[in-house]
Amino acid sequence: MEALLVPQRITHAVGTSRTSEQIADAQELVYGPILDWARNSPFHTGILGHSLHPMLTDVTLGCWTGATILDVAGGPTARRSALVLVAAGLVAAVPTALAGAGDWAGMTGADRRIGAVHALGTDLAIFLFAGSLIARARGRHRLGVRLGIAGNAVAAGAGFLGGHLALNRGTARR
Repeated sequence: MEALLVPQRITHAVGTSRTSEQIADAQELVYGPILDWARNSPFHTGILGHSLHPMLTDVTLGCWTGATILDVAGGPTARRSALVLVAAGLVAAVPTALAGAGDWAGMTGADRRIGAVHALGTDLAIFLFAGSLIARARGRHRLGVRLGIAGNAVAAGAGFLGGHLALNRGTARR
């Protein structure tokens, strides 16, 4: 039998983990009413032939990545633009999360567990970017940049799991 690559081992471990199951149970408890609404909302539709969630992630992540690029390459004159991009990413995160919640509400087994860890990571990224926005708005630019970089790192890890669900497991087609 062929040895699994590191990314495959990670997704397998998350998909079979008891801790991932506990995370999923906790999310259902905390987000229960939102999940019920999201599953029947316009954000969870098959009109495109696939889930809306992966498309919406491009807006959120694009804003946050753009802010980090401005932070690194734009200098002090780009600070306001970076702040606007962080804020826009946070606004875009709302429909993105609702679309993802609608998709996740119907998942079972390993998909449910992987999706729960993906959601936990995206929640953490949102909190980091909210902190980044607050720090930037209060003139603490360096802290805002650090929180943004951490948010992008967490979002990348969460995005890896989301990409696995959508592309390898086909959850975006359901």
